[in-house]
Amino acid sequence: MTTADRLFARRGATVPLNEIAREAGLGVGTVYRRFPDLQSLVDALFTERFTMFLHLATTAAEQPDPARALRQYLLAAARWRSEDRALEVILANASVDTGPVARTRDQLGRLVDGLAERAVTAGAVRKDFVSADVYAFLNMIGAVADRTHDVAPDAWRRYAEVLMVGFGLEGATADGTSAMTDEQLLDSWPKPLGE
Repeated sequence: MTTADRLFARRGATVPLNEIAREAGLGVGTVYRRFPDLQSLVDALFTERFTMFLHLATTAAEQPDPARALRQYLLAAARWRSEDRALEVILANASVDTGPVARTRDQLGRLVDGLAERAVTAGAVRKDFVSADVYAFLNMIGAVADRTHDVAPDAWRRYAEVLMVGFGLEGATADGTSAMTDEQLLDSWPKPLGE
């Protein structure tokens, strides 16, 4: 699945299973026995990712302090997202409305709803903070992380803190991560395909 991650991050979910098998050094039959088609591979990768997010949310929910619980989840999920360049492709192509994938998605949704509601009730965040803000936060951090991965791999952390301060989250402070230099910013600028 690591090979699929790498290829998806680079080329999207159009990579044929045969090519994934070849790149992984596996026989095509071996891959097809485990994943009868590309969709089943994408769904397995989705379940793997969301199982990790479930673990992070469950662990955070054990925190007695609602602000710490939300902050812990936001930072842990952002770190995970910053390291996972294939996640956007997997999310875009998973069968999120059916079977185990939908159940995993819904379970995570309930946990994140709980983290958000606890934080609002405790006055730890803005009154209008909702779980959708968590997903928007992760989308923004993912965009920064994907763009700066090779230039300033920790840049996402600075922007995560800025967003948490904007949410009014207690304990969110400058973490000491420097702003990107002009050179790093230019290096992270979009490039034409093929460069």
